[in-house]
Amino acid sequence: MSATIASPRWVRRIGGISRRSPTLAAGVFIILGFAAMALLAPWIAPFDPELAQSRNVLAAPGGAHLMGTDGNGMDVFSRVIAGARWAFGIAIPAVLVGLLAGVPLGLYTGYRGGWFDEIAMRFFDALRVFPSIILALAVVAAAGPSLLNVVLVIGFLDSPVFARVVRAEVLALRHSTFVESAVSAGNPTWRILFVHILPNALQGAMAQTAVRAAWAVRISATLAFLGVGIQPPTPEWGAMIRQGAEYLVTGQWWVGVFPGIALILMVLGLNMLGDGLQDLLDPRRKAATR
Repeated sequence: MSATIASPRWVRRIGGISRRSPTLAAGVFIILGFAAMALLAPWIAPFDPELAQSRNVLAAPGGAHLMGTDGNGMDVFSRVIAGARWAFGIAIPAVLVGLLAGVPLGLYTGYRGGWFDEIAMRFFDALRVFPSIILALAVVAAAGPSLLNVVLVIGFLDSPVFARVVRAEVLALRHSTFVESAVSAGNPTWRILFVHILPNALQGAMAQTAVRAAWAVRISATLAFLGVGIQPPTPEWGAMIRQGAEYLVTGQWWVGVFPGIALILMVLGLNMLGDGLQDLLDPRRKAATR
């Protein structure tokens, strides 16, 4: 006799989503790996990521130092692991700042229209035309290379993306029957926006969060690489790559290559996660790519 063991419902659901969007499944797998690395960093890192060991400067990978050591004798493997915490610590707050600034503005401009909408959209167009990295460099250099400043600048530069996505959804929804019914019932504007329209307009913005998190990780690493972001000896991947670039010509490739691989994998995972979410949440996009 053979018995069939029924899988739990949540397992079947995850399996169904994975079959519908392998890209999403791969992105989730990569990001969960980095999330586990960030959460468990204090326990899985073999050395203090900011501990300099003058006797082990630029040690090659192997032995106690799986990825070698850098120019200060710090363990590269431990610093790569700790760098995941900084990547999430910048990306998540930056995306939240972008959402909190962009979503209400997109809601209001899309619903009201008129001169305020035109001014806001032209301002957003100006931000998009101006190179983001140049603006981020200028602001962070002027305000100071602190974590808070980096997060606020990246979030501010991201807010037009969320505002435009939400505004486009609101433009399609504001003449819907349920909105007209809410207006006829005498609901105040804030209630119409946040109770009736927002739940239906937020889908596109949520699908963008992973992609914008990838952008935030990349921009923060670029700022650190250029010397105006998170500063050494903080184990931030961009700053580590900057230090490693100095040693490439002398053969100590491991100092910059391993944090570079970690950065590429995390950005790739977030982009795959975002692309899969957009396919899953927007059937029209999925049909168009077939």
